[in-house]
Amino acid sequence: MLIPAGGDAMAMLDDIDKRIIAELQVDGRMPFSTLAPLVGLSDAATRQRVNRLIERRVISIVALTDALALGFGFQAMVGVNVAGDPTEVTAALEPVPEVTYIVITAGRYNLLIELVCVDAEHLLRLTTMISQLPGVTGTETMTFLRMVKVKYDWGAR
Repeated sequence: MLIPAGGDAMAMLDDIDKRIIAELQVDGRMPFSTLAPLVGLSDAATRQRVNRLIERRVISIVALTDALALGFGFQAMVGVNVAGDPTEVTAALEPVPEVTYIVITAGRYNLLIELVCVDAEHLLRLTTMISQLPGVTGTETMTFLRMVKVKYDWGAR
């Protein structure tokens, strides 16, 4: 699966780049020999384009996992309020394996953090740890009941 990885890259992409991205979003393991005719380039030119997109951090080609299939029965989003610099809290959370997503926000929370947990006790340990980090003034945990939509094919189509 393909995950866009950086900035205002859409402004720098031509139609061939966008077609390459769209095809790789369907099958990130597609061989260059299959991809090349789909985008109208030679294998070598396609390889160069893909490598350039990766080097520019426009795309990353990764394996996406299903948290439930891996034994993580609980997923939650935690809204975190922070006094001071939120990057200090993000730095403490980045190495935590169960933290799958951290974003600094404007609005009700300073941070939104996604967690994957094996059970309710695991979730309790993680949310307790987060609430005790220096600078954290409050948290709100929202457990996922059902994942309705997950989308990773932004704007390339």
